[in-house]
Amino acid sequence: MSGAEHGRWTLRGAHTEYTVTLPAHGRWLELHAWGPHGVGEGPSPVAYDGPVPFLTAGDAAPVEYATDADRPFTGADLVVETESGNRRVGFGFVEAAHDPDGGALAVTFADPVTGLRAVLRYAVPAGTDVVRRWVELTNTGTGPLRLVRAGSAGFCVPTPHGALLSHQWGQWAQEFQLDHVDLGHGAFTIGSSQGVPGHLHVPWLAVRDRAEPDGSTWGVSVAWTGSWEITAERDTGGLTRVRAGRRLADGPLELPAGAELTLPEVAGAYSTDGLDGLARVWHRYQRLLAGERLTPRPVLYNSWEATYFDVDADSQLALARIAADLGVETFVVDDGWFLGRVDDTTGLGDWTPDPAGFPDGFDAFIAEVRGLGLRFGLWVEPECVSPRSRLYAEHPDWVYAVEGRPLTPIRNQYLLDLGRPEVAEFVHGTIDGLLRRYDIGYLKWDFNRPRTEPGRAGGEKPVDLDGAHVANLHRIYERLRRDHPEVLIESCAGGGGRTDLAMAARADIFWPSDNTAPLDRLAIQHGFLHANAPHLLSSWVTDAPGIFDPRPRSLAFRFVLAMAGVLGIGADIRHWTPEQRAEAAGWIARYKEIREVVTHGEVHLVGGPDQARCAVQYTSPDRRTVVVLAWHTGRSDGPGLLPSRPVRLPLRGLDADGTYRHGDRRYSGAHLTAVGLPVGWTPTHDADLVVLHRA
Repeated sequence: MSGAEHGRWTLRGAHTEYTVTLPAHGRWLELHAWGPHGVGEGPSPVAYDGPVPFLTAGDAAPVEYATDADRPFTGADLVVETESGNRRVGFGFVEAAHDPDGGALAVTFADPVTGLRAVLRYAVPAGTDVVRRWVELTNTGTGPLRLVRAGSAGFCVPTPHGALLSHQWGQWAQEFQLDHVDLGHGAFTIGSSQGVPGHLHVPWLAVRDRAEPDGSTWGVSVAWTGSWEITAERDTGGLTRVRAGRRLADGPLELPAGAELTLPEVAGAYSTDGLDGLARVWHRYQRLLAGERLTPRPVLYNSWEATYFDVDADSQLALARIAADLGVETFVVDDGWFLGRVDDTTGLGDWTPDPAGFPDGFDAFIAEVRGLGLRFGLWVEPECVSPRSRLYAEHPDWVYAVEGRPLTPIRNQYLLDLGRPEVAEFVHGTIDGLLRRYDIGYLKWDFNRPRTEPGRAGGEKPVDLDGAHVANLHRIYERLRRDHPEVLIESCAGGGGRTDLAMAARADIFWPSDNTAPLDRLAIQHGFLHANAPHLLSSWVTDAPGIFDPRPRSLAFRFVLAMAGVLGIGADIRHWTPEQRAEAAGWIARYKEIREVVTHGEVHLVGGPDQARCAVQYTSPDRRTVVVLAWHTGRSDGPGLLPSRPVRLPLRGLDADGTYRHGDRRYSGAHLTAVGLPVGWTPTHDADLVVLHRA
């Protein structure tokens, strides 16, 4: 043992600490305390050594990583079978390595019967309040092992008055819907079996004690771009334990003798300031993941909703000229640019520009776009293939398949088995070739179907299809970013179906939803910003009516909404009036003035789309500039016509004694915090952008 006395280790974050201990029996690690600095100086709020009738000691203990021998009844993180079908792997402590200055801890356990060795790894990146956790498994025995459950971590949260869980559910066009569950007893589970994080749930969960919903808040997020699962279970003693990691949708994982396997990373976060404070913890961490690529994103135009599949040089250039006049900086050609792509039934896999649409050549077309002062961007969906394509005709064995069973088409396409080396090389070579051949500065990488077939053509022995696909996807992203560092990559999966911490470390931007309608999108972005930083939020101004909330909203509302992250336009701007174009140019100019603060600023979520007040506050790192984006969420035909007072938006993080100026108006920090920034709505004024400067 090294790095701690009596088997106790503490990892310190910017404002938090995470302390684990090794009990005398040495069979597992236990959480001692997780919270603000100093929280571990006292009795553990989660420890328990009392009676456990009809249970085992491990079932009630705050175990950090449990096998089914440790927690046979209340939920194990790891379940392993031997070749004969026996279970109950039991670990014993081997050694620990602690680097308190570097924020790292590695604790090794081993099972003397099977030879399974597990290294529990912890890391707290400097300047954050996030604890990263993952497990490295090695089969040092002589026989093969099967992993029936392969979670990455258990997080223990004290909830003596009941657990209040916050999660995000959804479907296509309705992602990131924030909801809450009052968990008195029992279990709550979310996850995906689709081979991607999916639209149904976000790999993110927040836990609070029911009696203090605005106080201490713990969060868990899975950094895995495949199938995943998070389960929260509250026991009768007031402890809520959250298990997180992979969901083995295709069955057990094989671990032959001598083999190693690293399980996905999961992250835990803590804040003293409720869900709003927890969001800022995640934002700081994702900005760290972005590293040097964390720069204000260019204003973009995307042609999809204007032309759909009817893509040719003339129509695209007509849009690009108007976009350039508006102040747009990147022009993205969406689906429909490649050979045979007249609709969604053909073309995927044959990534050659259509000469009929670009008779002077794709190079010449891009040069004209670039000549307008615009960066050029392109849509691709390289993991999928159309049944009516040259690629599928030549390589039908490249798609996921179960021998003897028909394939399942979704959106008239099949899914390539990216885990096959030759497929991964084809996908990488295709995208790399496009980026080398053409002057492309922005890539929208889409993924429009889940994996349905749990098999590989050719009847090969069982393989970890999910793990292989995700690993190669991540490698391709990393290679592209290394070789083309100037290219921004947007991750899309039919909207927000592929958003997780692993992609946040590899993609520059997320497309959160195909639904761009104003009030629908307001709810989507409200949820998104609870789990993701603004630099990841791509948002367009379009002409789309509401799907779930059709109440009309102004062009100003749509622009202020899209400014909450990375501003884009997806409307058919050819049909905008001169007045609309002038208004749009004005909003784009204003966005360019504030996007540095939106990208780097501290975010406070004020109210919500289901409340009378709904805004997002961004405070610059030097605390001298405050940007407030506010929206009217109610009916548009009443405000300003009857007696009423302005809506007040309470701001946060201001200097109470400071003075803040907005045009000719001056406010004290105390006023803005205690009373709130006033905004008034009328039938023609349903959104506002307010920039306050510290006087």
